[in-house]
Amino acid sequence: MAAPAPAPAAGSSLHSKTLLKSDQLYQYVLESTVFPREPDCLRELRVATAAHPMARMAASPDQVQLFGLLIEMLGARNAVEVGVFTGYSLLATALALPDDGKVVAIDVTRESYDEIGAPVVEKAGMAHKVDFRVGLALPMLDQLVAEDGNLGKFDFAFVDADKANFHHYHERLLRLVRVGGLIAYDNTLWGGSVAAPDDEALSERDRELAGIARGFNAALTGDRRVQVCQLAISDGVMLCRRVA
Repeated sequence: MAAPAPAPAAGSSLHSKTLLKSDQLYQYVLESTVFPREPDCLRELRVATAAHPMARMAASPDQVQLFGLLIEMLGARNAVEVGVFTGYSLLATALALPDDGKVVAIDVTRESYDEIGAPVVEKAGMAHKVDFRVGLALPMLDQLVAEDGNLGKFDFAFVDADKANFHHYHERLLRLVRVGGLIAYDNTLWGGSVAAPDDEALSERDRELAGIARGFNAALTGDRRVQVCQLAISDGVMLCRRVA
């Protein structure tokens, strides 16, 4: 789930989910680089998602553009997404995978996906790439680990779910993602609050989640099984390349 962000910039069709201090600069990034290359189906789902009351839960347009690029650079065929919402980032992943690729999508509910995303995914001809599994993420990931042939099978994973369990997701995903594969964690800078001084006015929830993010970031930095890169894109994205 996304952290608080500035009010929507005109014409963004989703939201200004960015850590850039200037909405005008972010809008320039979107309009000069992201939107001109955006597939029509992805734009359709982005606009539809923007009308949802919880639209800020979605990934940002520049974020999904980055994921598509990384997936293609990896030559990925198999992916995992933990936390689906309307399926905006899921569709971007499916588009970047080859025709015989698969993305396992995990969420506790299909409601927003079925209502908003699934028709667009179907129309885009991407439904055959999606293996949607409904349930709590930890049991679903444990099930994936237990299934024959899944250890080291996956090339890319994206996690945008409950932050308190990121540590647990990480351990499962390190078994599922191959050496050289990539795991991306969302909201790792939590609206910039990870760097807030102790006396800064934050809600109790933001202070708690900022602490969780700091702890998780520190744990990843100390984890020699992965190479890490913290990106100040969207609400913070930590990239982890499995090396051991």
